[in-house]
Order: sequence, then structure tokens, then C-alpha cells
Amino acid sequence: MKVLVTGVAGFIGMFVAQRLLARGDRVVGIDNLNDYYDPALKGDRLARLNGSEAFAFHKLDLADRDGMAALFARERFDGVVHLGAQAGVRYSLTHPMAYVDSNLIGFANVLEGCRHHGVAHLVYASSSSVYGGNAKLPYAEADAVDHPVSLYAATKKANEAMAHSYSHLYGLPTTGLRFFTVYGPWGRPDMAPFLFADAMLAGRPIKVYNQGRMTRDFTYVDDIVEGVLRVLDKPATANPHYDPAAPDPASSSAPWRLFNIGNSTPVPLLDFIDAMERALGVTAVREMLPLQPGDVLATHADTAALDAWVGFSPSTPLAVGVQRFTDWFKPRYFPGSSRGAGA
Repeated sequence: MKVLVTGVAGFIGMFVAQRLLARGDRVVGIDNLNDYYDPALKGDRLARLNGSEAFAFHKLDLADRDGMAALFARERFDGVVHLGAQAGVRYSLTHPMAYVDSNLIGFANVLEGCRHHGVAHLVYASSSSVYGGNAKLPYAEADAVDHPVSLYAATKKANEAMAHSYSHLYGLPTTGLRFFTVYGPWGRPDMAPFLFADAMLAGRPIKVYNQGRMTRDFTYVDDIVEGVLRVLDKPATANPHYDPAAPDPASSSAPWRLFNIGNSTPVPLLDFIDAMERALGVTAVREMLPLQPGDVLATHADTAALDAWVGFSPSTPLAVGVQRFTDWFKPRYFPGSSRGAGA
């Protein structure tokens, strides 16, 4: 296949592109390489892809309507994995229009490109954040998602609704994957594993919000990528049992599907910090802080629907994933440091 991967210089995008190339697909990647976090990290991720003759990169902003239309018209993609977005819950509190431009206008441009140029399947990243203030755990796709607690979450919920309209009107197969707290090597500097490791190895306190009274369904990046590829290879179809009198929130009479993809093993934040301490060999100084606006207390994925659809659900143990992350992080950012070796 020829596959478009948006956000290809991002954390998940790089790994998805690598897997597609390894199995023989051609990959066209786009990214605007913005400075939301260190562009050098994005450049280094791209460098891991540029050695393949089956990979082509274009610096392009999702919100560039003409540029996106030209890309789709020129390349004629078989499939699209849409991972590009303005990420981050807390950043959405201070930079809301970045989310409108990338996550709403940008997503509309992707949908239009797929509609007009015969794309066989669009797989896109949604988020566990759509569950908002829901208290019932684990989160299931059948749950209502009507109370987002951040603009980021609201844009992801909007993406699911926008995709449904295109599936209904134009028969475009679309599948949304609700990612749960993805971590691993090459991860984003604005996320907890990176922030914690950096502070711990530098001897600074780590910021622990809500006094650590939170749990997260940490999901290792390799599991996310496996799920993305399996879903890409099985285009969404209409649910033959769909009943409009009792609508299923995760399927439709149109070729539209939604799936959770998480480890289904929620971990208390303080236990995650303990795992980081063991992997780095460093004791963290913990600065206990109140809950941040836009944060939720707990996440927990029910992945039964994903397993039934593609025969897979994430399962990498936290200790394994954290060790792989720290084995990448320490030599890159603290080469030669004695910390983490019993220091």
C-alpha cells in the first residue's frame, strides 16, 4: 500500500512509519515540525526514516487547505493514518486556537482529501480524554462522552463526529482509536515519563499533581503501533446489527468504528514514579501539588471490542516499558552520568 502518515515526526508517527516500511509499504509522511516541543527531537526521529527509499517526507501544515488538497491529488493514497494534531491537555488552556487550527480545520482537510481521492480507509487518533468527567471504570466505547473537561478532549470528540458524517455521507471507512497514555522510547518531552526522568537525573523535584492521587492506563508504544496496523488492515464496516432506536456509540449503519486502545491495567501515579526510580536507580524528590485544570483522576481502557475486531489488545508490563524508556532516555540526555547506577 501507499500510506499517508500525518504527524510522522511525532512519537507514535515515527514508529508507525517504521513498521509500515518494514513490511514493504510505501509511506508518505507529513509534519509541520512546529516548536511545541524540541524540533531537534522531531528531526532525529525523521532521520530514522529518511534512509528508506520507500519513504518520502513533506513539511506541511494540516491547516494548509491548498497544500493538503494538492498532496492528496498527487499521491493517491490507499490508506491514511492520521496522527498529526496539537497534543496536550494543559497547553489547550493557554493556546486554544492551535487546537482549532490543527485538530478541527486540519482534520477537515484530511477528511476532504480522503473523500475526493478514493482512500480505502482512514485510521485516526482519538484520545481517552473524550471520556472527560466519567466516573464509571473501565471506560467502554458504549459510554457517553458528552462532558469533555478540556478543549483538547472536545476536539477529539469532534473528530469522531466529523468522521461519522463523512462515513455516512460518502461511504468513507473511518476508524478512530482512543489512545490511553502512550509512553516509550522517543516519547514526547511534555509527558510525565520524560519530565520525571529529566528532573530525577538532574536532581530536581518532580511535580506530582493531585498529591499523586491519580491512576493512568499507561500503554507502551509498540502495543499502540501493533493496534494501529491491525486496524488499518481491517477497514471499518457498517454494523449489521445497528439499531437507530438504541444507537451504539461506537459503530453505525455507516462504515465507522471506534475502539479503545490501552493496556487495561491502570497504575497509580505514585506506583509509576516508583517504577521510574527503580529503572533509573534514583530516588525522586516529590513536589506535591493540587489537581491541574483539565486533568482527570483516572483512566482505564476496556479493550474487549478491539480484541474482538482484530484479535489484539495491549499487554506490555509497566516495568518492561519503563525500563525500555529509561534505557533510551539516559544515554541520550545524560550521557556519562553516574546517576542511575547506584548513585
